[in-house]
Amino acid sequence: MFLESKANRSKQRGWIEVIVGSMFSGKTEELIRRLKRAEFAKLNVEIFKPKIDTRYSEDEVVSHNETSIRSTPVDSSANILIFANNVDVVGIDEAQFFDAGLVEVCNKLANRGIRVIIAGLDMDFLGKPFGPIPGLLASAEYVTKVHAICMKCGDLAHYSHRLVEVEKQVLLGEKNEYEPLCRTCYNKEMNKI
Repeated sequence: MFLESKANRSKQRGWIEVIVGSMFSGKTEELIRRLKRAEFAKLNVEIFKPKIDTRYSEDEVVSHNETSIRSTPVDSSANILIFANNVDVVGIDEAQFFDAGLVEVCNKLANRGIRVIIAGLDMDFLGKPFGPIPGLLASAEYVTKVHAICMKCGDLAHYSHRLVEVEKQVLLGEKNEYEPLCRTCYNKEMNKI
């Protein structure tokens, strides 16, 4: 559906795909799957991630299931435009950590005929919209919301509940710092505070 042959690249229309969900919902896994399919189709692919995300690797995008793909770490969204030359597909992981300029950058890339695939948290640990994600959702042609499983009751989860008492919005973490919860269980936990 999303792949187009390299021969048709000059006719290719760009677009934006956004993959969102909570922690442990498979966002990065889905991003990597789509990017590897594009590489298999012999498309020129470039992947970016925020430089601050060094949890698993400094120069790879790595899912919690340890699936990985090479990437270029950047410290601002403007750098993506600098490095995204002669590409058919751009992948961006952990989009919530980028500056607000990411929305404009992604639209510029799509307007150049590039397929842009973005993954990120749609909400922070307080259940509030996170970083540039709302603007990306509004600009995207395709949106995929993935869900984790609630660690309390087993229902579908779409909240990232923080297990440690840290007030700052950005806290890189894994299973020791976050757990996915459904709406009901998240509200119960937040009412304990």
